[in-house]
Amino acid sequence: MTPLLLASSSLYRRELLARLKLPFVWQSPDVDERPYPNEAPEELVRRLAQAKAKALYPSAQADQLIIGSDQVAVLEGKILGKPGHFDQAKAQLQAASGQMLSFFTGLAVLNSRTNQVQLEHTIFKVYFRPLSEAEIERYLHLEQPYDCAGSFKAEGLGVSLFQKTEGEDSTSLIGLPLIKLTELLRKEGINIP
Repeated sequence: MTPLLLASSSLYRRELLARLKLPFVWQSPDVDERPYPNEAPEELVRRLAQAKAKALYPSAQADQLIIGSDQVAVLEGKILGKPGHFDQAKAQLQAASGQMLSFFTGLAVLNSRTNQVQLEHTIFKVYFRPLSEAEIERYLHLEQPYDCAGSFKAEGLGVSLFQKTEGEDSTSLIGLPLIKLTELLRKEGINIP
């Protein structure tokens, strides 16, 4: 089997894809991730997931499946980016305290032989418990989630910030919805396990 090609530089996505026990390689796509004016979150993540997969199409092997994924967090209708640093992460978590964030994750599987794309998106909701400033600062110093949408790592200590979660696939919260991905891979003839 030709290895899958993951169009991502994300360590988190690579760790998730490794759970499927399928051979894969990864490459970072060069894609402008800025949203278009008035672009809805689901449209944004679907567009970017497909753009990431298509960006690697020229370098793919003839029978390779290319996986693209993108995620945004939305709080009260506003898209939150990756914070990048402590102060922005603190501001995001203060805004999220006692609130619900929706995570939109786009997923594309591009067949390099047929040039056909399967495109999906998932929504996963996180309800934050009320957070004190001291809890936020302690969390940020411990985990430093500055490269994560929403300013937390769900696969780590970030779950301690939650009151509850809601959605069909918890892996979508980390950036690669494995339930949906295995469904798309089965349509391409790859059975798991």
